[in-house]
Amino acid sequence: MSYDKNNIFAKILRGEIPCKKVYENEYVLSFYDTNPKKKIHVLVIPKNEYIDLDDFTNKASDKEIVEFNKAILHVVKMLKISSHERGYRVLSNIGKDGGQEVPHFHYHIFGGEQIGKMVV
Repeated sequence: MSYDKNNIFAKILRGEIPCKKVYENEYVLSFYDTNPKKKIHVLVIPKNEYIDLDDFTNKASDKEIVEFNKAILHVVKMLKISSHERGYRVLSNIGKDGGQEVPHFHYHIFGGEQIGKMVV
């Protein structure tokens, strides 16, 4: 899978498609999923072009990797679902067999209710 500069997240990052922002910094954008699967369903994406976790880990700077992970913790605290509160799930679908639909690395954050089993 190669990076598609016209994927929906690239368009959101360019401001061509609006989003309901949760958090943004120099490296990361977080916003609510338009088709939520749980009470809270937020996406966290890097601002640079990475296809998946493998691509991100191999090509991103150490600063980008650290800031991405810090952003996840910042978002769950903002949403009041951190591990000190109710808890949450972080998920990334990677590749065809992993169910990845958008070729831009991203994490889903689910919370606000009981999430259920890991895999059904």
